[in-house]
Amino acid sequence: MPTTKKLDRKILDAYKKTLMHMKEKLVHDIKNMAHESADSEANSKDVSGHALHMADVATDMYDREFNLGLASNDREVLNKIESALKRISDQSFGLCIECSKLIATARLKAIPYVETCLKCQEKLEGSAGRR
Repeated sequence: MPTTKKLDRKILDAYKKTLMHMKEKLVHDIKNMAHESADSEANSKDVSGHALHMADVATDMYDREFNLGLASNDREVLNKIESALKRISDQSFGLCIECSKLIATARLKAIPYVETCLKCQEKLEGSAGRR
């Protein structure tokens, strides 16, 4: 399918800066969660070497699992950001990967790593819901 016009270099550079900032923040958050999880595991025993109360252990486990879920979501967004940065370098950023039409500026500003236009996203979500 033919592509609609591409974004100019100045706009691409602005999105690249935004995406790089988001990437740095996510990498920092993932590292912090990993550090907190390791600290939490190290502190799961009291100083006498005995395990803490069952409720404390359960809370620690819940916190670790919750942090792992957050880290997993962050990694997924990080992959999408990497993909968006690659599309910037090959100058296909801002074009829907499904229909090759320009993605609305408001959508790109809200989610700079978005891959699809709203119409295609709705189609994808609709077909995923019918499975």
